Amino acid sequence: MEMPNRSAEATTLVYARVAGFALLLGIIVSVLNIYFVDAKLIVPGNNAATANAIMANGFLFRLGIAAVIIIYASVVILSAALYITLKPVDKNLALLAMLLRLGEAILGGVTVLMSFIVLLLLNGKGYSAGIDTEQVQAWVGLFLTLRTAWLDVVLIFVGLGGTVFCYLFLKSKYVPRILAAWGLFTYSSMLILSFVSILFPTHSEMFETVLYGLGTLFEVLFGFWLLLKGINLQQRNNHAPVSPTTPPVS
Repeated sequence: MEMPNRSAEATTLVYARVAGFALLLGIIVSVLNIYFVDAKLIVPGNNAATANAIMANGFLFRLGIAAVIIIYASVVILSAALYITLKPVDKNLALLAMLLRLGEAILGGVTVLMSFIVLLLLNGKGYSAGIDTEQVQAWVGLFLTLRTAWLDVVLIFVGLGGTVFCYLFLKSKYVPRILAAWGLFTYSSMLILSFVSILFPTHSEMFETVLYGLGTLFEVLFGFWLLLKGINLQQRNNHAPVSPTTPPVS
């Protein structure tokens, strides 16, 4: 009987737990950034108030930039760890999912650039270029609005990559199938939501709140599952390639 490779099992378990940690890190930092940075600085529909709030709380705004960098760095770690974990199930699909989530991280980095442009405008660069106060505030509002709208594009890659990864979890039985199915619903709904936001920008906020709420709950539970429980190693051995046995030397 072919004995399981204990070293490979341990390695896979480590990467699964790394993925869980990265997922939790990203979602926790994201929630903190939304409620303790953006909520305190962004005044919807009031560019002047938003610009003044950022100027009065420059460190907090920079803290938000750092938080976004951490979020997308965690996406890179998550993508690589999930690829290694799910590669035995279907290498090509795992690679596709990893590339899609890496695309999310790259596109997400563009929002960091937009935030730095806002800082440059408010720290005198806009005024030194001969732009008056109202124009600077208008440009700040424009870049912050563009930053928010750009997240709908980022969400497309979140939805696509997450859906493929969760399909592989469902196929592999590495985690409870109901959890993997919930993930499929979560990420496919994110994909739909991104196109709804692009095509129908005045859609119901309640629809968005419910889907984001369910998605956040899933990512927290799934992150804790991977971090604490890892994956079903018996199922992992079912998918792992069997090494040819070496014939005894006579």
